[in-house]
Amino acid sequence: MVVTVFLVSLCGAMFIGMPVAFALLVCGVALMFQLHSFDTQILAQNLISGADNFPLMAIPFFMLAGEIMNKGGISQQIVSVANSMVGHVRGGLGYVAIVAALVLASISGSAAADTAALAAVVIPMMRKANYNVGRSAGLIAGAGCIAPILPPAMPLVLFGVAAQLSITKLFFTGIFPGLIMALSLVATWKFVARKDFVNAPRQSFSLVRMLQSLREAVWALLLPVIIIGGMKTGMFTPTEAAVVAAVVALIVSVFIYKGMKLSELPRLLLSAAKTSSSIMLIVAASMVSAWLITIADIPGQVTEMMRPFMESPTLLMIMLMILVFAVGTALDLAPTVLILTPVIMPLVKEAGIDPYYFGIMFMMNNAIGLITPPVGTVLNVVSSVAKVNLDTVIKGMLPFLIAETVVMFLLVLFPKLVTIPAHWFY
Repeated sequence: MVVTVFLVSLCGAMFIGMPVAFALLVCGVALMFQLHSFDTQILAQNLISGADNFPLMAIPFFMLAGEIMNKGGISQQIVSVANSMVGHVRGGLGYVAIVAALVLASISGSAAADTAALAAVVIPMMRKANYNVGRSAGLIAGAGCIAPILPPAMPLVLFGVAAQLSITKLFFTGIFPGLIMALSLVATWKFVARKDFVNAPRQSFSLVRMLQSLREAVWALLLPVIIIGGMKTGMFTPTEAAVVAAVVALIVSVFIYKGMKLSELPRLLLSAAKTSSSIMLIVAASMVSAWLITIADIPGQVTEMMRPFMESPTLLMIMLMILVFAVGTALDLAPTVLILTPVIMPLVKEAGIDPYYFGIMFMMNNAIGLITPPVGTVLNVVSSVAKVNLDTVIKGMLPFLIAETVVMFLLVLFPKLVTIPAHWFY
């Protein structure tokens, strides 16, 4: 009965159009009444303590770093370097987008921000070169899915807080799977480029131009080295890395590339604050539900329901991935992480599955959800920024969605592809 109340109250509130944060509060209140323990003081205490968490401070600073990076010309410098390196091959601008997505992901960790920056710079270049715009927009949407997995991914911060795991270890566990996802996009793009871009013009390779682009973009390329290297050496925590990213991005943008003025900073601060506050409200509300989920022993009931699959961790992972994939088509990434984590994690631990491995697979699944209709946040970002019809973007995205889904299930079948490389980095 408790599980029914949880699902009906949460889904019902969202179905009538209530924002996710308030839907989570309604769900929490419904569970309180079901358990005969309604208390406004407990509700308020959990709401405040949910947001009062030091690692969550990384979110607004990474959001600010992304805003500065997009405004200050850092994104353009990264695209320019990638273009000078691989732009001369057939379908070269596609490879440019994938390489640039990797670098951008290792700076801001936000799928929406990275995708918007990439689409704004690369799509006009692709249009000018007579590329299939729908396919190009689909590739950029697929490349945006890398950001929630590579460090410093903001969704991994949310998961780490909700699951009470080391965020630094989560970051480094995600490096190899993120690179595999990028390689799957490269292979898929190479296949479609043979048919779609036969007549697209190709630029000639110039070593001089590449070296010049590298010299001009050296500060932009140093950002991921500073962020990841600082965490690896223990110089700073993920939260402090977010502050360093924002400060270094500001210095590079204002004083080196001169792509923005200090007078524009208040507007960027406001934009980052608006986005961060909506995320933090969802986090705070989810902690109310998480507390009540624990009190009601919903994880225990879910464990009993999944007991037939417990003997085989691989089979259990497949079932969980199917569940998360289904939820991801209807919910955005942050709510999915915050709602499902307290329900699923006890089951994962009892089954003996490495929680860090599960965290990365969980996040990869949620990232794929960003390009899965009908919600598909990243699809909407690409459609809006690139001014391409959403149906066209969805059609162009399908090969890349299939490729990333295949990679996800391969990593479910062969978990050592995640766990062994994790020890190389951490």
